[in-house]
Amino acid sequence: MLSVFRCINRSALFWLAMIVLCISMESIALYYQYVLDYGPCVLCVHIRAWVFALLIISIIGFILRKTRLGLIISNLVALAFSIGMLERAYTTLGIERGFVDGSCTLSSGFPSWLALDKWIPYAFEPWEACGYTPELLFGITMAEGLIVLSAGLLIVMLLMLLTSLSKR
Repeated sequence: MLSVFRCINRSALFWLAMIVLCISMESIALYYQYVLDYGPCVLCVHIRAWVFALLIISIIGFILRKTRLGLIISNLVALAFSIGMLERAYTTLGIERGFVDGSCTLSSGFPSWLALDKWIPYAFEPWEACGYTPELLFGITMAEGLIVLSAGLLIVMLLMLLTSLSKR
C-alpha cells in the first residue's frame, strides 16, 4: 500500500492537483469577496495565507518530487501548513457556531516582515469582523467546507510524508 502512495507522491499529477486546488480555493475566496460581496474576516485572511503558502510549497514539491529529500521537505512543510489551516478553520467554525469564544478585529495580525495585507491588500486585507461565513452549496457554510478540506489535506500530507520517510 505504501508503494502506491509513494508513486502518487512522486507523480507530477499529484503536485499539479495540489497547485490547482490551491489556486481554485484562492479564486473561490476572491469570487465570494468581489463578486458576491462577502468581505473576509481576519481568520478568513489567515486561511488564505495558509492556502497561498500551500500553493508555494506545492510548486516546490512539483520541482523537487524526484528527490527523496525534496519530497520529505515538501511533505513536511505542506503538513505543517495544513495544520495551520486546520487550526484557523476550526477557530472560524467555532466562532460561527459559538463553541469557541472569541472575536476578531480588523487588524490582520500579520508580522511586519510578512505584511501580506499591505503587499497584496486585494487578497489579504480583512474587511469584516468574524461571525459567520457564507453558504457554499447544499447548506454547507464556507467554515464547514474549509474544516473538512483542511482535515483532508492534513491526512493526505501525513500519508505522503510517511511514504517519503519510509525506505523502499
